[in-house]
This record gives sequence, structure tokens and C-alpha cells, in this order.
Amino acid sequence: MKLFQLSALAALCLSILPISTCTANALSQAQLFTKGDEYSNVKISPTGKYLSAITHVEGKKVLLVLDAQTKKLINAIHFPSNAQVGTYEWANSERLVLAKEYLKGWQDTPIYYGELLAVNADGSRKAYLFGYNSGEQQTGSNIKKNTPMRASAFILDPLPDDERYMLVNVIPWNDKINLDVELLQDVYRVDLFNGTRKRITGSPIGQARFLTDHDGEVRFVAGEDSKNTTKVFYRKEGKWINTDKLNLDLTDFSPLSFTDKKNTIYAAGRSQGTTLGIYKINLETGDKTEIIQDEIVDPSNFWINGTNKQLYAVEFENGYPSYAFVDNEDSHAKLLKDLLSALPGHQVRIVSETRDAEKLIVLAFNDRNPGDYYIFDTKKLKLEHLAAARNWLDPEKMAEVKPISFTSRDGKKLHGYLTLPIGKEAKDLPLVVNPHGGPHGIRDWWGFDPQNQYLASQGIAVLQVNFRGSGGYGEQFEHAGYQKWGSEIQYDIIDATQYVIDQGFADKERICIVGGSFGGYSALQSAVLAPDMFKCAVGVAGVYDLELMFNEGDVASRRAGTSYLKEVLGQDEAVLKAMSPSENVNKLKANLLLVHGGEDERAPIEQLESLEKALKAHQYPYQKLVMDNEGHGFYNDEHRAKYYEKMLSFLKTNLTL
Repeated sequence: MKLFQLSALAALCLSILPISTCTANALSQAQLFTKGDEYSNVKISPTGKYLSAITHVEGKKVLLVLDAQTKKLINAIHFPSNAQVGTYEWANSERLVLAKEYLKGWQDTPIYYGELLAVNADGSRKAYLFGYNSGEQQTGSNIKKNTPMRASAFILDPLPDDERYMLVNVIPWNDKINLDVELLQDVYRVDLFNGTRKRITGSPIGQARFLTDHDGEVRFVAGEDSKNTTKVFYRKEGKWINTDKLNLDLTDFSPLSFTDKKNTIYAAGRSQGTTLGIYKINLETGDKTEIIQDEIVDPSNFWINGTNKQLYAVEFENGYPSYAFVDNEDSHAKLLKDLLSALPGHQVRIVSETRDAEKLIVLAFNDRNPGDYYIFDTKKLKLEHLAAARNWLDPEKMAEVKPISFTSRDGKKLHGYLTLPIGKEAKDLPLVVNPHGGPHGIRDWWGFDPQNQYLASQGIAVLQVNFRGSGGYGEQFEHAGYQKWGSEIQYDIIDATQYVIDQGFADKERICIVGGSFGGYSALQSAVLAPDMFKCAVGVAGVYDLELMFNEGDVASRRAGTSYLKEVLGQDEAVLKAMSPSENVNKLKANLLLVHGGEDERAPIEQLESLEKALKAHQYPYQKLVMDNEGHGFYNDEHRAKYYEKMLSFLKTNLTL
């Protein structure tokens, strides 16, 4: 049985790098914005000898390996049938470990069954390292058979300094042969060449997230109990010690990295419902020192030095992104500052680096640029452009995204973003309000959004608001949205819309609301509460019957999910009905377009059916688009393009464009 295979088309297409493309010459406007990144997950090998990247060939992900000097293609890894390459890591100077994913019907969200495979950069020494099918995969080889395991493996630490082993986080399956993050997990040391494994430790709590130190030793684990309370343990003399005993008095506690001292760590945590702060903590004494905290927002990104695994910078995003440095003398802090100066107006990510940090792979992006990859030579201070994520989109022709802030009707300071079409006066524009999903733990960011840019290219302004309940603005702000899904959260969205009207940006007679997931719920619920404000509403993969959430979908299928629903929704039947669009269609005036995936497990098709039943009972007209083999959101480029075209046609009619 072949583990790896490259098609003739892939070989023909991928032989011209870097970096010409094999994209179609003629794409529709919708296809331009829905086509996924041509190159992603770009990395450099530990010694800097190779470059690697994910691209798409024949609708599936392929892993490319190139000579870092000549940029010549060395190898392309491509699974046969309906399998594709998932995530991957350089596990040593020559060897890659990759996850094997499967496409259901070739057009649905990939499924990962926990299989890990390995191959050298040149394609030699292929091996099936871990999975439920490992014994079969070794048939006919000289490699010792592995015992199949009913579990899913995730690379915890590739241990790039260790040429023989890596660490793997193993999550067991339940009786229904599904990965179950609530079960206790294990960490194994796995041989990179034959897959033999040794258990290192197990987690004392479910939903585990392990942390290793500079030497690759598992030292920390965080997880949630049945009540969704986060618990954190550190390992001492072979035993897990609950950090409660340190009396840190912090919630949402999460270790980030060790410092230069073995028993001192950097960690994130909250004190009395505030925003997330960064602390230095002594594990022997429990002493903690706050070193960084923003009064308004939680950190958006943590920067870890790939050489010593130490935290050196924290990124915040209150409007535009900003940076706070833990140690200004850290070598990577200096490099990041150099990169920010060299790429003005961009956010920067160091996404991969060599073992000696002489070569970095850098991703630069902003509100108009979906991303450019560079190689940065830290000795010569030379920045070399490698590839554009989507070279068919010209950043100069994209729309600007402006941060905004306003005060809600009950006095809360709220923040959001307004995308303004290029080449048009920012006055009396047609407006689409785009509430985000979640709603909790999620927020909108300053950056490139394909759907918003598509609408802006048609002369439409787009409003996003981080309403109460959104993540990223502190615990108190997020909890303020609990059991307020259909009321105060929606009033924040309505108030944001009124603010944009009052500022003169939007024409009050040409406003629609379009959202996905919780945003789909908001599109309908805001139209219920403010029927004269919105000419139309587009609900995508929305939840429309809140009581149904307790009986249908993957959230209700987990114990922690049920606890979550009780906390954020409550169980008052009258309140749930009052907050459910399906129970209030008699208050609607907006024209409706409903879009759903037939295989959606988060907001199952029963949610759409509940709303349809109510609409039909009231003889309320609506349009719909159902993709039978899509899930919660559209994975397939062609399906997204079909949705974009349908949505734009609907909006043009209602916004009189």
C-alpha cells in the first residue's frame, strides 16, 4: 500500500517554484475572494537546508519540500484517494511528521482520525508512526508493526534537537469511536523512524493542554473539569501538583513558557474578572509578579523564542495591533522590532525558524493584504520575499478597515471595525452589518476578511462590532453577555448600526445584516428587535431555536457543552422562546435569505427547519440555499463562491445597488 503519492498534474504544476501559480486564468469576482491561500504553513527545516509549504492540487492539500538555496522542488507529498496532508512539523533536520486527513465526498470539512506519518525531505524512509490502522500500514515492510490505538495523536513537541524522538499528545476515543477531549489523555515519546512508543505521563484532568520546558520535559498541564472550570497542574518529582496549592488567586490561568530559571514560569491569568495579565511565577514559593496587562483588551498573541522557548513579547489589539516586550534585550525582541520597521503598516508573525535562529520564515499581513511570506536572514539582516498567500488579490485595490468605538444605550464603551470601499466617499453608503460568531470567546480583529472585502469591492461598507459577551475584553465584559443573547447583545449591534448612521457613513434606508453561526442568529434576532432598521437579513449556519440547542448538535452531546449552555443561555423556557427568532417571526419585516449546510453538527439542519416551519405558518416569504454535504460553514471554494454570488445578488436587490 502506498503511503505517499504525487499525481502527474501535481508534478507538472509544482515544478515552477518560487513562485508561479497554477491558478485558473479567469476567475469570477466571487471566486477571487473565495479561493483559499495558494501557499500556507510555510516552514524552514532546523538546519535551514529545506523550505516546506502547503498548497492545493486537484482540490487537496499537498506538502512541498524545496531546497532553501535554489528553491528547486525536491519532493511533494500527496496522499491517494480522498486523503490529504494536514498539519505537519519538522521533527529533525531531515524528517517531517505529518497528519493524514480525509475529505468526505471530497467537498466537506476534513476529518482527522489521529494518524501521524513520517518521511524524509527527499521522500525516503516513509513510515506510519501512529494511528488506529498502524499494523496494516506496516504490511510488507521491515519495520516492526505498531500496535493500533483507538485514539488521535497530536504533535506536542517535535524535539528538533533530538534526531530520534518526538512527543505526542494522545486523546482517546469514546465508545462511539469519536475523539473525546473530556477523557484523560496521555503523552508518548514516539520513535520517528519506526513508530515505537513509550508512555511518558498522563493528564489528571480532561480537555488537557500540555506544556514542555526547554529540554522537552512535560512540566505543565491545564484542562477543564465537568463544570468548565480550568485547573492547572505542574509536575514535580513525577507527580502532578495542583496549582491551587500555590494560592495564586488567578482565573483562566495558563502557563506560557519557562523563564531562564528552571522553576519560574511566565503565565497568563485574570485577577477578579479583569483583562488577562502576564505574570512571572515562582513555582517553589508561589510568588507572582505582574509584568504586562492592558486595561481594555486581553493579549491577542504570545511570542515565544524558538531557540530558548521563552516568552519575549505580547501582542494586543485594541483597534490596531500593538506590542509589549517582556525583555527588550531578547534577541528575538530585537528581530521583531527590525521586522516591524522593515514592513510598516503590517502585522508580523515569525512562523518558523532554524535551530540557531539565523533564518526565519516571516508572515506579514494587514487589513488589505491577506499575507506575504519572507525569508529573513538575521545575520545579514536581509529580507527576501518568498510567496504571496493570494497573489491574485492586489492589496492596493482592497478596502481599508478602520477601528471605531462608541457608547451603547446603557453606557458601555464598545469597539468595532468599519470596512470602507475604496474610491468612494465615506458618506451615505449602503451598509452590511456583519456580527461575529461565538458569541463568547470570539471577537472581531483588524485584518483581511475575504467576505467583507468582496462586499466592499461592490461599493458596500461593512460594520463589525465586538458586542458585550465577546471574548478578548476581559471576563466581566464577556460575562455581561451571558443569558443576554437575544437582548443586550442585539441592542449593542443595533446601537453600533445607529452610530454609523449618525456619523454619516451609512444611508439609513439601505442597511442589511449578514452573519454566520451566532452571527446568523443575530441577523434574524436583530431584525426581530429592530424591524425598521434592516431591509434584509442573511442567516448563515444560524441557530434560530435556542431550546433546540439542548437537544440537537455537538455542543449538547458533551457534558461540558450542556453545562456551558445552562450557564450562557439559562433554562427559563419563556426567556429562551423570547430570544428565539423561530418564535418571533411575526415581528419581522426584513427580506430573508437563509443559508445552511446539510451536515452541520454545531447548528444542525433542524435549526433551519424550525425557523422554516414558523415562517411557513405565518406565510412569510424567504429564500434559501442549502449545501447538503457542507458542515458549519463552507469548506469548499466553489461552494463559498456560490454562496457569495447568491448573497450579493440578494443584497443588490435589497440595497438598490
